[in-house]
Amino acid sequence: MASEVRNVTQSVEERSSSGLQRKLGLSAAIAISVGTTIGSGIFSSLGEVAAASGTALFAILAFLIGGLVNIPANLCYAELATAYPENGGQYIYFREAGSRPMAFLCGWISFWATDTPSISIMAIATTSYLGYFVGFSGLTMKFIAVALILVFMFMHLRSVEGGGKFQTFITAFKIIMFAILIGVGFYYFSPDLISSPVKAGAPVGIMALVAGISATTWSFDGMASVCYMTGEIKNPKKTMPRALIISGILITLLYVLLSVVVTGLLPMDTLATSSAPVSEAMKYLPGIGPATGSLTAVMAIIVIIGSLSSCIMFQPRMEYAMAKDGLFFKSFAKVHPKWGTPHVSIIIQCAFAIILVFASSLSSLLGYFTIVALLKNFLTFGTVFVLRRKKSGYNPMWRMPMGYLMAAIAMVVTGTLIVSTFLWAPIPGIICAIIAVATGLPAYFYWERKNNSKEIA
Repeated sequence: MASEVRNVTQSVEERSSSGLQRKLGLSAAIAISVGTTIGSGIFSSLGEVAAASGTALFAILAFLIGGLVNIPANLCYAELATAYPENGGQYIYFREAGSRPMAFLCGWISFWATDTPSISIMAIATTSYLGYFVGFSGLTMKFIAVALILVFMFMHLRSVEGGGKFQTFITAFKIIMFAILIGVGFYYFSPDLISSPVKAGAPVGIMALVAGISATTWSFDGMASVCYMTGEIKNPKKTMPRALIISGILITLLYVLLSVVVTGLLPMDTLATSSAPVSEAMKYLPGIGPATGSLTAVMAIIVIIGSLSSCIMFQPRMEYAMAKDGLFFKSFAKVHPKWGTPHVSIIIQCAFAIILVFASSLSSLLGYFTIVALLKNFLTFGTVFVLRRKKSGYNPMWRMPMGYLMAAIAMVVTGTLIVSTFLWAPIPGIICAIIAVATGLPAYFYWERKNNSKEIA
């Protein structure tokens, strides 16, 4: 019996139950997680965290604690990914927890309201920084954004291995770029600025620190993106926990060191009111000042391109998994016979993203649907409680320590974001949730009815 169990486990690790081959190793898995998380937001979030924290020391502590409290979420995803080592991420976890409707709504919302628009927004953001060097019209810049989407679409269509290698390269380049900035910054930063007293009118006390931690949370969002592609990760038993834990530590370390440098170069009153604190800090580095704008634009382009490539790579895997279960358009489940990628899913999602490039108020729309996305995350952590109580069928190859406590911490952290997001835009958030359910449930029952009729036939 023991040998049979080992054989089954080995079979699961060597092949993907999703039908795609396991071609990505640890470095690619880390690159997808880190590359998705470290986006353009870090160029502005430092100022927001400083304004909420009140002091430089609290701003640094906010990033440190913010990273630590996000590790339980990564541990949850690591356990779930090794329990169900296949493509689809949250969709799979809801399905296995016994809620096909919730699983479908998760994928439905991701395709129409969060994942695909994020591709469009990142492509547009890249061209906005490119506009620093060229004087093209707004329409021309949108066509450049379309070209960017097409370039990465074709790259990820032709080879998951090639896409993984590029993602590893661009993420490594991104980290090295920040590491150089941090290294140079440490040489010139002033410890006196970090230890300077609180300015009059600035927030103080433990609540200021809590506010700062809350402001960092979005900077850590995206680390679980690699779970969409668990079915294409080699040896998921070891690779997925390692990738998620290393990513969490690496991103936290990078943010903490960057916050130390920026708070050591900029006075708090300047930092707290700056919309581009990294750019402002670079002006204080000898020899860089005159070229600050150009360097910031180049850094931003590289950072966003890494995130854009990652999203085009992993996001279509959820709709692919849904289609294999008969809960999405059947063509999304097709695998290219030569390239071994879910080509239809990738092409259609990118085509939809291209259409959205020409839409207006896209960022506002995505922001309103954020509360729905956060609810998905909150409920995903809740599946740990449900699945661990299952009498059979839940056999993760890696179990997180203090599982229920870790899941509870992840839910609390996400819950605070849900509350703050709801307070930011309560009515639009509720309307978006109603739209998601009102459009999603009829679609779910349509596909479920088709599946049932096939079984009867």
